[in-house]
This record gives sequence, C-alpha cells and structure tokens, in this order.
Amino acid sequence: MNELIRTSQDTTGEITLSGRDLHEFLEVGTRYDIWFNRMTEYGFEKEVDFVEVVQKRTTSHGREHEIMDHQIKLDMAKEIAMIQRSEKGKEARQYFLQIEKLWNSPEMVIKRAMDFQQQKIVQLEAKVKADEKKVFLAEAIQVSENAVLIKDLATILCQRGLDIGQNRLFEILREKGYLLSSNAYWNKPSQKAMELKLFEVTTRLHTSSDGSTYLKYTPKVTGKGQFYFINKLLAGSKAI
Repeated sequence: MNELIRTSQDTTGEITLSGRDLHEFLEVGTRYDIWFNRMTEYGFEKEVDFVEVVQKRTTSHGREHEIMDHQIKLDMAKEIAMIQRSEKGKEARQYFLQIEKLWNSPEMVIKRAMDFQQQKIVQLEAKVKADEKKVFLAEAIQVSENAVLIKDLATILCQRGLDIGQNRLFEILREKGYLLSSNAYWNKPSQKAMELKLFEVTTRLHTSSDGSTYLKYTPKVTGKGQFYFINKLLAGSKAI
C-alpha cells in the first residue's frame, strides 16, 4: 500500500498523523489555522482527539520560526476526510480505512503485542541496573556504618570503577568547599558540611620540628556522607 499521508504511533499505541499533512493532501484553500479551528467545531476535543505540536520551519531567507501543528487520531482524520465531500477527501478516507484494516489484522496485533513485550523487557532491564546501583550504595554504607577516613572512601569509589586516590579526593573536597583549606584549619570540615552531617572530625595537638604546636584536624566521612559523596562522585565531580 502506497503511503499517501505519513502516519505514526503515539505513546498509547494509537495511529496519529499531522493535521498540516492532511490539510495539504486535501488541497484545502483555506489557511491551515482557520481550517483546523473550523474542523474542531464538529466536536473534536483537545487532548482527546488531537494534541498541539509546535514545529520549527526555516524560511527561504534562512530564518527559523515556529508554527502550530496538530497530531490527530485516525478516527478524527477519517471524519474530517468524510466532511470534505471531495475526491481528495474520499481518497483520504479510503486510505485511512485500509490503514485501520491493516492495523487490526492478526499479524499486526501479534506484532504490537511483541513490541509491547520488548518495551517491558527494556524497562525491566533499566530498572534492574538502577536497582543494582542502589544495592551497591546500600552495601557500601552498610559495610561502613561508622565514619571512615577519606582514604577509605577513595577505596570504595575505586571498587566502583572511579579511579581516584586519597590526595585527589581531598583536593576535590577542598575545592568544593566541604573541607577548609586555610593553614590554621587545614582539612577541617566546613560549616556547610557539618550542618549536612557529612563528617565527623577529630583534633589533636601536633608539634612541628621547630617546636611550635598547632591543632591538626582529621575528617571522617559519616554513613550519610558516604552515601552523599558516592552518589555525587559517580555522577561526576562537577555534581558535588
């Protein structure tokens, strides 16, 4: 069967076609928007029989502009074709009846069922992958219920395929403002990080080679912090 007017399938599995394509095929002299509004007066409802679609067109001068189109259901297209009372209208209606007959043939019914089943398989596979990631994250936190050092968090990330060492992880956390970088408070968790309960911190008095003493901060990532940073870092360092 020759394709007189291009048709497609919407998300519910129904056959639809472009209102503008139908208007052009029927060789209607009235401007499309006026003609379509007139057709809707026959009782067709938006979001039931048709949906509005915005298309981009390029003019002969190379300028791009938007035009309104409509994706209409096959039943609406058949009625519109019948309303026209012209040879083109009759031809369009016969064409739509052929499409409908083919669509409802046993072969097409089986094909649609198989396509639907394939979609469900794809959706299930995607869900399994998403669940695997959730399970990994849950297990990672379960193994590390207590707060862990930054090097331990780096190890967890490496096990998940993110090649990042302790020093680089420290750099990222300082760059993103989770750890402070001033000399007096080096690697101390920021106020923001502590409010989010991402870290615990221990302090000890450290004596340098010249005899001076200062506080040294050791941040540990809480269970909540581990979950937070694993999620963010696996999505990319910019995500944190």
